[in-house]
Amino acid sequence: MNTKYDFGPEAGERIVYVRPVAVADLPQDVQAQAGGLSTIYALHEANGERIALVRDRKLAFALARQNDMAPVNVH
Repeated sequence: MNTKYDFGPEAGERIVYVRPVAVADLPQDVQAQAGGLSTIYALHEANGERIALVRDRKLAFALARQNDMAPVNVH
């Protein structure tokens, strides 16, 4: 099998990492907006920069795909 795969930026999608975040670990102003949730989900770029916080994993993956990003789950 000699199929080449190009995973570089030319592929059209950026990889983003989705991981759970404890609301208690976030700044107070963000905690106030969490609506009583104990865990929310963050999307991070490959360099570790957080680009979004959302209420659940399903929404995180949908948001990534709607913005031409390829979501990857991080534990």
